Amino acid sequence: MAWLSGVRGMLCDVDGTLVSGDREIPGAVAALRRIRDAGIDVRLTTNTTRFSRKGVAEMLRAAGFDIDFEAILNPAVLARRRILASGKTRAALLVADAAGPDFEGVEPAGEDPDWVVMGDLGEDFDWQVMQRAFAWVRGGARLMALQRNRFWDAGDGVLRIDAGAFVAGLEYASGVEAELVGKPSSIFFEEAVGSLGIEPGAILAVGDDVTTDGAGGAAAGCRTATVRTGKFEERQLEESGFAPDLLIDSFAALNPS
Repeated sequence: MAWLSGVRGMLCDVDGTLVSGDREIPGAVAALRRIRDAGIDVRLTTNTTRFSRKGVAEMLRAAGFDIDFEAILNPAVLARRRILASGKTRAALLVADAAGPDFEGVEPAGEDPDWVVMGDLGEDFDWQVMQRAFAWVRGGARLMALQRNRFWDAGDGVLRIDAGAFVAGLEYASGVEAELVGKPSSIFFEEAVGSLGIEPGAILAVGDDVTTDGAGGAAAGCRTATVRTGKFEERQLEESGFAPDLLIDSFAALNPS
């Protein structure tokens, strides 16, 4: 069992860390229960844009986790806040329909949007979608990326291309850099750390992605644990030069007692 002395809060990734697809990674339910029973305050930090926060909570509960959606932080929370604060609320939401509830108050726009918001459309990303987004951004719409993940673990042994590749393509074509609100952006981790009310050095950021969870958490001052499940690759860890405080086989290895 693994733990770090002095940790009082946790920022825990979801896909590839707690679940593979929609199934529990063996031992993760019991480990999360141990951590909470020890008085560790937990926030679930996910870059998924395939579901709303409530959708993520429902999936986790079906997998055996005792989770309330208010403990979940996703990029849509910050995107919605940013759009509403701007006073320009017309947005082309390039996200899955299931993510729509997290954008309450944002006006979906199919023409002349103020914002182009890019998430994971999966197989619905095609030339026509990208061309419309390109025209909107070139026409002055602000470009926002919910996340820049390169690929994700679907839980079936097949890694799938993620939104980051489409964001990069649109940036290259339009000459406009996207505003990133998901992990590993500083705005995301500031929100996550602030929600715990604990100094970053007493927070453990856990995940399977060396860049978004590991380096992102470390940049925010958190301690880090990288799991060898999900999309973790030893090669990526070696090439990144990042060294987590803990490198463990799975979330099940964590035990604060």
